[in-house]
This record gives sequence, structure tokens and C-alpha cells, in this order.
Amino acid sequence: MAEILVLAELNPAGGGVRKTTLEALTAARALGEPSAVVLGAPGTAAGVRDQLAEYGAATVYVAESDDIDAYLVAPKAEVLAQLVGEKSPAAVVIPSSPEGKEIAARLAIKTGSGFLTDVTEIAADGTATQAAFAGATIVHSQVTVGTPIYTLRGNSVTPEPAPAAGAEQPVSVAVSDAAKQVKVVERVVEQKSSRPELTEASIVVSGGRGVASAENFSIIEGLADSLGAAVGASRAAVDSGFYPHSFQVGQTGKTVSPNLYVAVGISGAIQHRAGMQTSKTIVAINKDPEAPIFELADFGVIGDLNTVVPAATEQINARK
Repeated sequence: MAEILVLAELNPAGGGVRKTTLEALTAARALGEPSAVVLGAPGTAAGVRDQLAEYGAATVYVAESDDIDAYLVAPKAEVLAQLVGEKSPAAVVIPSSPEGKEIAARLAIKTGSGFLTDVTEIAADGTATQAAFAGATIVHSQVTVGTPIYTLRGNSVTPEPAPAAGAEQPVSVAVSDAAKQVKVVERVVEQKSSRPELTEASIVVSGGRGVASAENFSIIEGLADSLGAAVGASRAAVDSGFYPHSFQVGQTGKTVSPNLYVAVGISGAIQHRAGMQTSKTIVAINKDPEAPIFELADFGVIGDLNTVVPAATEQINARK
């Protein structure tokens, strides 16, 4: 069976494997036998082999070096390109995070390969499904040059266990001077809330301009917490200073594809729709019955969010 390399994304500070990696391993099984690739500082792979094996990694390639950790993305792309040259995989699958996309692009240049980004599905013949033109068109694409490289959009595939050997294999690391042009001088660990990470959450509750103020976003947070959801915001809400930019969902923010997306006080402009319209179920709450978001929603509630959302939160909490 053909070998498929899957770049593993790990949580910081030894937090294990990110859900996006398990999704990538699951998607890669359509093409052949997945092998996980772990890149980082010495000790990075400790404790993750079993989870990678549980989700289908027949081999776990471990490339650990201070040279990988001390510089930005270039060393990771260089080591991955070296591994592609040595193993001649049938394809490479990478989670579609900002870093993942940059590694994939650099890998494509280094290996002379075709590269498909933000893929939502990979078929057995290598055909990838993508959303184009802000999601208005579904495209089916194939790579015809080199080793096909895919970045998989988060929450597009449900992770499914498929126990494999997970045989650990060390990879020698030789990073060129050219890959050491940008050095990491400091890392600051972002304070994490108890809510799920936005791009990985199965439920997202987002607020828009209709929320009206930063203080009023507590209504959005209350509904999110009752559902065990992540909190998002539209560009209009972010630009108005209601919520931090890191929570923006949309074409110029983050792309999400949860099982349930609740849009509160969001008009549904194309900029926002581009970042969430692949959600499995969409619920819209807006007092304007003509709001474009209702064209996209599976369920809609026409009403004042200040009344509807607290009532919904109360009902959800009462059923726990």
C-alpha cells in the first residue's frame, strides 16, 4: 500500500496531538497507509506515538532538533522535503493551519509538486474537494505534477480510529543556513480559556455588529458556555472593538466548519459567509427578516438577540 506522509500538529507545552492531526490521518487513509511526521525540539514526540498509531499511523517519523525549534517555518519545510525525497510517498497531507499552509507551500516549491489548499475531502483517486470564490463554488481538483500536497481544512473530516503499528523511526536533521534566516527570540504562551479552540470546535457561537457593544458580548459567551462552544465574531464586531481580532470568523479571519454554527446579530455579508458556510448546521438569530444570513441558515429566529439569546441559554442550562 502506498505511503502517505501526514504532518503532525501538536498542542504546545506537551498537550498531545491536535484534533486537526487526527482528521488529517483519517483523510489520508483514502489514499494509502498514513505515516505521521513529528517535527520539533528534542522531546517533542514523547507521549504522542500511541495516539498517532491509534488513528492510523503505521510509522511515526521523528525529527527532533533545536535547529527546528529555534527558527521559523523554513527548517520544518526543509526536513519534510528531505523526507519526501527519501521515502517517495504517494502524497503529503498537512492540517490547514497558518503554519501548515506555509510549510505546504514551501514544500511544493522544494519538491516541484502541485499543492491544493483548504481541502475538505480527498477521494481514493486523489481528487480533492475545495470551496472556491468565498464558498460560492465547489471545485474538484487533482495534482498532476510531483507529489500531491494537500492541506486539510479543520472539522471537514470526522476523526476515526484505525489502530496501526506506529513504529517510531528517527530522522536525521540537517538544516541549511538558508533556512535559519528568521530566529525565534521569544515565545509567549497565550492564556487559554476553558472554551474549545475556535477552528477545532464542534460548536461555535458568533456575534456580529448587532450585539452592539463589547459588554453585550457576555450574552454570546453565556450561550457558548451553555453549549460547550467556542466564541467567534464577525469582522464588523471586531472592527467595532467588541471582541479581539483573533476570534474573527470570515474571509480575512479564521475559517471554521463546526457541526453547529450559531450566528447572532450577524447580517451575513459574503466576507463572513466565506469563513463559516461549510458548517454542518447553521442557526441565525437576527431581528431583520431580510438579513442575508437567513438565505444560508438551516434554522432562523427573527427577534431581538437580547431577548432570544438569554432565553435560549436559560433553557439549555435547565436541561443539563
